[in-house]
Amino acid sequence: MTKSSGPPPIVFILLFLLLAGGGWFFFLNKPAEQNSGGNPTPPPSPTGNVNPPPAPIAGGGAPPVNATSFTLPASVAAGTAVRIDGSTSMVTINQNLKNGFQAKFSGTTVDTKANGSEKGIQDLIAGTADIAAVSRPLTAQEQSQGLAAVPVALDRIAIVVGANNPFAGGLTSAQVQDVFKGNVQDWSQVGGPAGLVKVINRPQISGTHQTFKEQVLGGANFGTGANITTLDRDATTPLLQALGNNGIGYATFAQVANQKTVRVVPVDGATPDAPNYRYQRQLYYAYKNPPSQAVKDFLGYVTSPEGQKAMLAE
Repeated sequence: MTKSSGPPPIVFILLFLLLAGGGWFFFLNKPAEQNSGGNPTPPPSPTGNVNPPPAPIAGGGAPPVNATSFTLPASVAAGTAVRIDGSTSMVTINQNLKNGFQAKFSGTTVDTKANGSEKGIQDLIAGTADIAAVSRPLTAQEQSQGLAAVPVALDRIAIVVGANNPFAGGLTSAQVQDVFKGNVQDWSQVGGPAGLVKVINRPQISGTHQTFKEQVLGGANFGTGANITTLDRDATTPLLQALGNNGIGYATFAQVANQKTVRVVPVDGATPDAPNYRYQRQLYYAYKNPPSQAVKDFLGYVTSPEGQKAMLAE
């Protein structure tokens, strides 16, 4: 019997080509492999690098609120109350913003006190104040306690003497340092008539005291001689009253600019209203993060053009 022959070789060749082509097609179109976390591997970027996912916010949750996050509210709920305590340098600012906020949003109240920057911070931490008015930046320790701050205004620290003080000249920045360090104790040493220089200093709890120490004295300590008196309370009016005819002290310029009983002393030829005046500082409103709705509303007003204008009201 004749033995039948198998399929011709061409059949095997065609079958091989079909199988090879199908495997190549499947390889090109299969889904992207998954990583161990179950998420698809992202496709390469045009540069050939894998696109990383967005970095998570440290600590989780929402990003911290800062000045740019506060917006002027269209309305504020009646009964909203805001309590402010802090720097004596910000008395006028606080009062102007209080008047503007209450006038714009009927039924709101803003209570302002001025017991010094340190007291304002303490009250803020204790929850007895909603906002602390401070005349210095927050420390790292205060920030670690959940406090944040927004800049409110630029202030200038003025050097002042009594209106009847016979010293009528100006001082250099080096002479200002010598006076408040206690190295100069007679007015004749800085070009005035002979007479004791009586220095009136603010207490250490004062934010203005701390700023003056860092900015004017370069971090050095105030003098402790017999001619230097440190007040028990951080208040500008008693300081100005204590100047007499031979005293010298310092205060925020806004509080002394229109005073008739004192005179501002030029420093390096410039007075505080000049753009090149050297003793300038930033004033802040500090708050607990995250802020309450009342704080958001008030700071939204403060940082708005309308609030900034109200701050400068006469």
